[in-house]
Amino acid sequence: MNSTPLALIVDDDITLRVLAREALEQAGCRVEDAATGQEALDAFQRETPDIILLDVVMPGMDGFATCAALRKLSGGASVPILIMTGLDDVKSIATAYDAGATDFVTKPWNALVLSHRVRYMLRASQAVEELLEREMSLAEAQRIARLGNWKWNLSTNRFIASTQTFRILGINADPYSTALSFEELLSHIHETDRPTVESGIRQAIATGAPFRQDHRVQMPTGDTRVVHHYAEVAFEQGGAATSVVGTIQDITDQKKAEAQIHFLSNYDRLTQLPNRQLFQDRVTQALITQKRHETQGAILLVNLDRFQRINDTLGPKCGDTILREMAERLLHCVRQSDSVSRHDDQEPVTLSRLGGDEFTILLTHLSSAQNATKVAQRVQEALAAPFEADNRPVVITASIGIALLGQDGEDVDTLLRNAEAAMHAAQDQGRNTYQYYSQSMNVALAERLSLETDLRQALERSEFVLHYQPQVDIRRWEIVGVEALIRWQHPVRGMVSPMTFIPLAEEVGLIDHIGQWVFRTACAQQVAWGAYGLGEVSIAVNLSGVQFQQANLVDSIRTIVRETGANPARLELELTESTAMQDAENAVAIFQQLKTMGFSLSIDDFGTGYSSLAYLKRFPIDTIKIDRAFVKDLASESEHAAIAIAIIAMAHGLKLRVLAEGVETQPQLDILRDQGCDAIQGYFFSHPLPADRVEQLIRDLRAKSDYERPAA
Repeated sequence: MNSTPLALIVDDDITLRVLAREALEQAGCRVEDAATGQEALDAFQRETPDIILLDVVMPGMDGFATCAALRKLSGGASVPILIMTGLDDVKSIATAYDAGATDFVTKPWNALVLSHRVRYMLRASQAVEELLEREMSLAEAQRIARLGNWKWNLSTNRFIASTQTFRILGINADPYSTALSFEELLSHIHETDRPTVESGIRQAIATGAPFRQDHRVQMPTGDTRVVHHYAEVAFEQGGAATSVVGTIQDITDQKKAEAQIHFLSNYDRLTQLPNRQLFQDRVTQALITQKRHETQGAILLVNLDRFQRINDTLGPKCGDTILREMAERLLHCVRQSDSVSRHDDQEPVTLSRLGGDEFTILLTHLSSAQNATKVAQRVQEALAAPFEADNRPVVITASIGIALLGQDGEDVDTLLRNAEAAMHAAQDQGRNTYQYYSQSMNVALAERLSLETDLRQALERSEFVLHYQPQVDIRRWEIVGVEALIRWQHPVRGMVSPMTFIPLAEEVGLIDHIGQWVFRTACAQQVAWGAYGLGEVSIAVNLSGVQFQQANLVDSIRTIVRETGANPARLELELTESTAMQDAENAVAIFQQLKTMGFSLSIDDFGTGYSSLAYLKRFPIDTIKIDRAFVKDLASESEHAAIAIAIIAMAHGLKLRVLAEGVETQPQLDILRDQGCDAIQGYFFSHPLPADRVEQLIRDLRAKSDYERPAA
């Protein structure tokens, strides 16, 4: 890009054009020339000169008409135009300026004077351009920052304001042609805030202290915006106030963001109730008040019984619907004097959702500590009516733990911990009841915490082992695979049941790590059995619901298979029906990826959850496992037996393999064989066994070709 300024000389006299060119080139300009007005217009559009020297008297279009035409072209409004004329009468000069001339020079001109005049005009033009750019940048910055400014001259009562100030106030007018008074500024402020703004500014004038305030602005559309107003007063030497300079900034979005942050920090998004943080703050205040006024209070910890099963069966959306309804019922069942409130109320907050299916109620100013019983009973009564989710009634009960302020703890953490101990005691008594805290409950709570600590160390200490339960072809009576089942061999507690530690692992967030250990160990065992000459034994591995929700599940499985060298074709991945249906679309996508990798897939505990045959057809599964609950009553011709028979027929209709779990008796086996079930597993054939005993069992069966089959 050429930085040398370009001058366009327009004159019908070629001699003057040559002389002007020499003068301007000596002044450091590049020069183009034109002999007529039309040539000048063409040259301007082609070259975009930085300055134009224009003669007045020319044939055709004279200099005045040419100047006016240039000003109408794109970019022509700001280019400096120097009129060169031999006409020195006032009328000609006025006509030149009216046509848009920047300046004029009379003929004959002095070459040195002309070059200096051009240099001056170029510097002035550049200065104006830079000033305009700075003004535009400032205006753009103020627009982005939503910041306006104003100045009030107290001696003349003249009030000027920026364009952005007009925008912020909602005034749709040109600030350069529309007068704005201080009174009009005040008229756009919300009527409730107007007196404080006016008195604040006038107090600043009187005291000299800066004025700052957040207040509302009433827009012509009826909307309300929030602004931050700041003003300073200027004083003359004698001490009298001369003017007030102020800024006004639209902070509506900032205030909304702050309110949202406050809400997210202190309130539960699902139920709009206070969260743990805000509830703890209220309990702390209640403890201080109780000590000062010697009042009584209590905390009720409300936990929904077996809510996770409901959530897994009906899905998270239905679970959220129930939790919102639960919040509404709790609000209505606590008496008004208990000061229960929501986010949009102004009363003290005493009801919160701690998370999941746990709610807490803070009761203050009780006449008797036993009055907490009445509230607990009202909670149970409020839950007596079935909830409705997905157009079906759902019955929910709650276990409630009660801890008394001061008596059962003098800080929030102790009170909540003791209320939780009481709640667990209520669960142990059969649920759907309430319990006051007692010191003996700490023993049970301590035992649970000890078990949690041991569980966290179990992986590091290699205390987990896998046992394998054989899966038997029902007609050939051959072991066709095994299911990997985790066991915890605790050095002190002995063999800990999965029914004890698996729910705890899910609760404390360890189930994903344990699940990965199970899969890696099963893969390694498959490879080991192959190396021992046992062939490729198929191993079924359960995927927990938590694992299935991990975004990196497929990558994690792929990595473990690659690192262990296992054969996916001999690995069967099991997922419970309720977990698969919790997010069926996601399950379809994950199943398809796993199927592409070569895994066999099965649905475990089929019939116990909420199924959709439409999705079942879309799942690329190989096997359906009938839950032991339906196998148990097969011989009694109960409804469970009918369900098991129907599952077999349906699965075969979909060309799926069927395996029955929990087979323990000959009659169960006979019925399953008669109905065409493909395979079984259960105590009738074998308990879950350590890896070495499974290996020996397989070898024994293969060696004993005349193995006695059960009667057909």
